[in-house]
Amino acid sequence: MGNIDLIIILTTAFLGSVGHCIGMCGGIVVAYTSAKVDPRSKYIHQTTSHLSYNFGRVATYTILGAIFGSIGQVIAFTPTTKGILFLITGVLMILAGLSLVGNIKFLNSAEWSVSKYSWYQNTFKKLIVSKSYGSFFLLGMLNGIIPCGLVYSFAIFAASTASPLGGALVMATFGLATIPALFFLGFITKFLQKGSLRGTMMKLAALLVIAYGVFTLYKGYNFVAHPEKMKAMMEKMMEGSIDGSLDEGTLKGKFNGMKCAPGKCG
Repeated sequence: MGNIDLIIILTTAFLGSVGHCIGMCGGIVVAYTSAKVDPRSKYIHQTTSHLSYNFGRVATYTILGAIFGSIGQVIAFTPTTKGILFLITGVLMILAGLSLVGNIKFLNSAEWSVSKYSWYQNTFKKLIVSKSYGSFFLLGMLNGIIPCGLVYSFAIFAASTASPLGGALVMATFGLATIPALFFLGFITKFLQKGSLRGTMMKLAALLVIAYGVFTLYKGYNFVAHPEKMKAMMEKMMEGSIDGSLDEGTLKGKFNGMKCAPGKCG
């Protein structure tokens, strides 16, 4: 996964957090703020409480990313199967993007509520009355398991990395990018909940999801149509990243990055 992937994830997740997360998770943020955060307490205490909650969400997303990445690793054991995984990912991301702008009900049909289960309700009740930083963190982790279409989109992409570490990185990046909107929700609630702003952010996020879905489809096509070429390219990249700095020519011709005549490098 390259830098461009991380930039796209950060941008899409941030825009989506304003357009989607504010509406879906905003109620929970307002609820725990009212019940657990004393407005008369020091600003540093309030800030730490909100950050603890958000890092709890990120922790859950990271674990989910590692799980989905592991699943992808099992599936994508050849270039062809990796290509098929990319193709499936691309199609699902395009459907998710269209669903974000309301053209189809793909994400709505995929979401279900876990809040109706007794174990969730009991855990939530215990955490909402506690004032400890740990309770904020655990409440964030609990919120992280609530089914969400935007989370699904990135979980699918995490699976396409075919790596537990890569999947965890995708979802951790996603989670970190959603923190600003939810963190400042209590301060600028009215501004963030304006229909025009949320609608614009949602459309931008959807367009990025769709565009990246198309790009993922293209990658999948290359893996399926040219498996040997892609395999050789991946092996070459691996060799270059691991052994490229140790080849004979490099060692003979350079010393600490400086060119020198043969026999003059000490």
